[in-house]
Amino acid sequence: MAVDGVAVTAEGFGLKGPRGWAFRGIDLAAEPGALIAVEGPSGSGRTSLLLALTGRMKATEGTATVGGARLPKQLAAVRRFSAPANVAGVTDLDPALTVGEHLRERALLQRRFRDSVRALLRPREERTAEARLRIDTALSAAGLDREALPKGARTAVRDLERLEALRLSIALALIGRPRLLAVDDLDLKLSDAERTEAWAQLRSLAAAGTTVVAVCSEAPEDAVTVSTRPAAEKDEQDETSEETTDAFAETGRA
Repeated sequence: MAVDGVAVTAEGFGLKGPRGWAFRGIDLAAEPGALIAVEGPSGSGRTSLLLALTGRMKATEGTATVGGARLPKQLAAVRRFSAPANVAGVTDLDPALTVGEHLRERALLQRRFRDSVRALLRPREERTAEARLRIDTALSAAGLDREALPKGARTAVRDLERLEALRLSIALALIGRPRLLAVDDLDLKLSDAERTEAWAQLRSLAAAGTTVVAVCSEAPEDAVTVSTRPAAEKDEQDETSEETTDAFAETGRA
């Protein structure tokens, strides 16, 4: 699924709400097709940062540039080429619907609200074939095999395993062929093996060109990492790192 990704930069990026700062002081520089990990503990503003970078929340401090669009001013422009996945309260899956129903609904919405007028005027057979191709391509890119599910495409969302539901949410986002894919809580409730699979899938999307931003508790070494940890916790972590380095140095001299 080859897509031209977008560059993402931020300087002093922050968002303050009624209860205080959701996140603050975010600096970032990532090339198109990068795998960006937003790392931090739950409640540290990870999801807010994810939504701000995709134009779904408006930052109150600093600036960011996503695909040439400036934030927080050009929110609508960023929304047009970005897509969130697995975000609670934003992209929730309906547990009563089947996998096939979710996919067909998303393809229909994509055609009705995002495609050009010229595309809408094509013969029905062409539009149906295009929707089927979009679905198949998105499923392949997300690593979800419908035939491997208990009831195939008729499997209800409530019967999906955690990793399968994650892959479905990603596939739904990919139907719109976004240049920026934003995935929340990537490693939540996943085993080590499943977490490895999930990151491998995002790497393959980034390798094909899509810029990927993923929220996690622990970032992989090869990702462009942004931390939302509180400043005090970051300072403590830095001090611990320095102490560890000094200890290794002393061990080497000994």
